Amino acid sequence: MTDKVVILGGGPGGYEAALVAAQLGADVTVVDSDGLGGSAVVTDCVPSKTLIATSELMSEMDGAAELGVNFHDHEGDAATGISVDLARVNARVKRLAADQSADIAHRLDKEGVRVVTGRGHLDGPSRVVVGDDTLEADAILVATGAAPRTLSSAEPDGERILTWEQVYDLTELPTELVVVGSGVTGAEFASAYLALGVPVTLVSSRDRVLPGEDADAAEVLEEVLTRRGMTVLSKSRMESVTRDGDVVTVRLTDGRSVQASHCILALGSVPKTGGIGLEESGVELGDGGFVTVDRVSRTTARGVYAAGDCTGVLMLASVAAMQGRIAMWHFLGDAVQPLDLKQVSSNVFTAPEIATVGCSQQAVDAGDIVADVVMLPLDGNARAKMQNVQDGFVKLMCRPGTGIVVGGVVVGPRASELIHPVSIAVSQRLTADQLAHAFTVYPSMSGSIAEAARRLHRV
Repeated sequence: MTDKVVILGGGPGGYEAALVAAQLGADVTVVDSDGLGGSAVVTDCVPSKTLIATSELMSEMDGAAELGVNFHDHEGDAATGISVDLARVNARVKRLAADQSADIAHRLDKEGVRVVTGRGHLDGPSRVVVGDDTLEADAILVATGAAPRTLSSAEPDGERILTWEQVYDLTELPTELVVVGSGVTGAEFASAYLALGVPVTLVSSRDRVLPGEDADAAEVLEEVLTRRGMTVLSKSRMESVTRDGDVVTVRLTDGRSVQASHCILALGSVPKTGGIGLEESGVELGDGGFVTVDRVSRTTARGVYAAGDCTGVLMLASVAAMQGRIAMWHFLGDAVQPLDLKQVSSNVFTAPEIATVGCSQQAVDAGDIVADVVMLPLDGNARAKMQNVQDGFVKLMCRPGTGIVVGGVVVGPRASELIHPVSIAVSQRLTADQLAHAFTVYPSMSGSIAEAARRLHRV
């Protein structure tokens, strides 16, 4: 008898789980209301990184003169600046997001996965209701995602007070921008719009940008952003955001206020778990309404699994996808390894990028793990000099005695790509010597990873 799997949500946690379940012979139905790909594809990761791709090009062009490249207008005079057509940028953003969503739909159809458009809710742990339809299930995967957190004192209007999902409707660059929130999302948008030529003020309730990231990396980023003209208001908490015509006012709890043409709210996320019958079906919700799961994605209701942002485990598309795959491997009896967050690599797409994997410097400093640490600035790397890269570093951590690599940080251009060899080392328990002995291209940024590993060698 074929197992029936019903998945609520078509984001990475949902569609990747569907592909695994179909591969293993299950009868799979995905119930989706937000567009296949979820927020990762439709409103978050793909759109934001497409916007950031344009901002990266702007940053590179800004430093072109240092590399001997000059621009001239049609009459031969020196060009004094470059500009961005935001309407064209955002049109491209939406087109790429739609194309990616369509690709996912095609793949699911090819693999025999049924897609039902609508909002589903649980009627017990083995039944999902979508409108007038009732879907019986041997297993249910909840992958409903999360939405931007808003406050009554700072209600977005979709025009000048915006969540990160609403910025792609802009057709003209803001004349001035305030970003409230200095976590990953806030830092990425602040960095991107700064590179696009917009004066940016970043409001941070903490003492530094990216309080949850490596402190050395955050220090480099904040120094670069302020050097490029950003105003960072640290230890400043937002009280309210209001709009009067074309002027947005952000009031702070200390009495100060900041005015701009636009404001982006990056206040975190809330799970989409309300009103879909979870608790009534025996699914426990934890703090903030996130679904409680174990390391193989099981909830407290037998046969009900959960994956992705609705679990609050680690809000990354890669983690959502792995949670979804693990859920199906577990339910359908395939080989499975529990989720190990110590092996997750992540990236902050600022300029410079910040990539991390494994244990953190904070854990080492707190004595939670004993590790030797080497930090190697990129400004000594030959390729970095050629490309005029002046900021960034490679940091590696390994266990004393065994030399096993347990963590790493890369700050620099394309850090999201450079972290991969470190991620492999962490997941495969390679030693610093093994990492150092692998050939790298000369000259290359990755050469700094091998050099850092060599410096961890102990006789």
